Amino acid sequence: MSGNTSDQQDSLDMARLANGHDVALNDLMERHGGKLLHYLIRQLQDETEAADVAQEAFVRIYLNRAKFKKNARFLTWLYAIATNLVRDRFRSRARRPQVSLEAENPVTGGSLGETLPEEKPSPRDIMEGDECAEAVRRVIALLPEELRTPLILAEYEELSQAEIAEILGCSPKAVETRIYRARQQLRLQLVKLLDWL
Repeated sequence: MSGNTSDQQDSLDMARLANGHDVALNDLMERHGGKLLHYLIRQLQDETEAADVAQEAFVRIYLNRAKFKKNARFLTWLYAIATNLVRDRFRSRARRPQVSLEAENPVTGGSLGETLPEEKPSPRDIMEGDECAEAVRRVIALLPEELRTPLILAEYEELSQAEIAEILGCSPKAVETRIYRARQQLRLQLVKLLDWL
């Protein structure tokens, strides 16, 4: 389905949803759920948390269905909602106390890390585990949120700078600058990583 056709179908589905045809949400989820989930996995680096946020984003779509503007692009609205939910998750993570795995377990006297089961990569991780791609993912995850989000939206979601600007609530020029800075930092970190290896 081409972008224009998809946009038209999204508008029709949102109109149906606003008029009480709840099944239209299923059509929107089927059309955009997979791509949204991949975006959220790249942002959060956790499949379970990404699935939760994707589901929450579609709940927000449903709850705010009457607020959707007919002239707006649904995909931009969906990504704006999801990006705000990701920000909320990062704020929540920052407020939670962090416990070191090296901290002493008061019961056993050993470290907490010793009581956890050994974490082994899943078969899926092994299959996907191209070292170069993994290094890029790790470095992207370390970028500050203001640089990581526009880079992921541009490179992986293939959104235009104008669409990203609308999602982030800034100017297209600011998006261009952030993507440029993100690529510079990414390049610098990858060079350091390759030199270390």
